[in-house]
Amino acid sequence: MPRPFWKGVISFGMVAIPVRMYKATETKELTFHMLHDKCMTRTKQVIYCPTDNEYIERKDTVRGYEFAKGHFAVLTEQDFDKIPLKTAHSISIMRFVEEKQIDPTYYYGSHYLEPEELGGKPFHLLSEALRKTGLVGIAKVVLQRREHLCCVRPMGSIMALDTIHYHNEIVPTDQFAPPKADVSDAELEMAVSLVRVMAGDFQPQIYRDEYQSALKEMVEAKIKGEKIAVPAAPRMEIEDLMASLRASIEAARKEPVSTRA
Repeated sequence: MPRPFWKGVISFGMVAIPVRMYKATETKELTFHMLHDKCMTRTKQVIYCPTDNEYIERKDTVRGYEFAKGHFAVLTEQDFDKIPLKTAHSISIMRFVEEKQIDPTYYYGSHYLEPEELGGKPFHLLSEALRKTGLVGIAKVVLQRREHLCCVRPMGSIMALDTIHYHNEIVPTDQFAPPKADVSDAELEMAVSLVRVMAGDFQPQIYRDEYQSALKEMVEAKIKGEKIAVPAAPRMEIEDLMASLRASIEAARKEPVSTRA
């Protein structure tokens, strides 16, 4: 059973629901250590104070905000805990919106919410109300010394909390100027046909991180002293677009959608 990393309440209107929050994802990748290339010894990260000309430990540091050159306002761990925000211990829902109105670009993190013993009934009530209306809650919550904007939505017997970027954190798309191109009706029809042939249900369990698999194979080859085969880089030029589309459709028809992982 995973351990919750945050406890508080979901609040909407005058209703407060005690909940626990869990991480919804975990990284699956190989880990590497920094080594001194001369002797292959694992290095240590140190903190150096130029004034006292000495190396210090992290426990001997404090957090300071530089408000003027060389002048700092120091905040302790207790100061951070005293920040006067109601979202420090509360997921405060401000509005309910249609989920499709939130562009995927805004999402960046996922968490799970489950109720404390006393919050079972109101938690279930909110979850069912969201299902019935097809809406999600837009809320704020303080996590890791930052107030996050988030989306609360039902997910099976629990609820999910997805952190989302603030609008001023999204890079405007009008900064880009892709080259213009004329697409013929025949090319568009062929492209639509390819999309339809490759269409299917989203099955996340069939996909895996090919990079991590290849990286592991390379590490094992290094250990065994074997030669590493490098695949050829893909061609960048487009010769005959219609021919490429036609060949892609034929290849896709021969390959089941479930194997495209």
